[in-house]
Amino acid sequence: MLKFTAEHEWLKLDGDVATVGITQHAADQLGDLVFVELPEIGASFDKNGEAATVESVKAASDVYCPLAGEIVEINDAITADPSLVSSDPQGKGWFFKLKLSNVADADALLDEAAYKELIA
Repeated sequence: MLKFTAEHEWLKLDGDVATVGITQHAADQLGDLVFVELPEIGASFDKNGEAATVESVKAASDVYCPLAGEIVEINDAITADPSLVSSDPQGKGWFFKLKLSNVADADALLDEAAYKELIA
């Protein structure tokens, strides 16, 4: 199941673990990324906590934790090659995997149709 936030993060749910990244729209707005800083495995975040940082030639921006939970995996490939986020933001450019504190909280996030309406 794919969910979205108004802050342009996406989540792909698999049980109580969500893979999190930024949307194609956000990647397009940022332009070419030159730096990505990811959270540490084991770090816990509240909903909307600042979990990661991205820097492009245009600006620096925070990536927010869309729901409360604990980081269980990070994508080291994007720290080595930040362009993966620009070229495949909803695939190889994922940021981290989050073990959700409460899976039901995902129900309050946007579905794909609602997100597309938001950015239209």
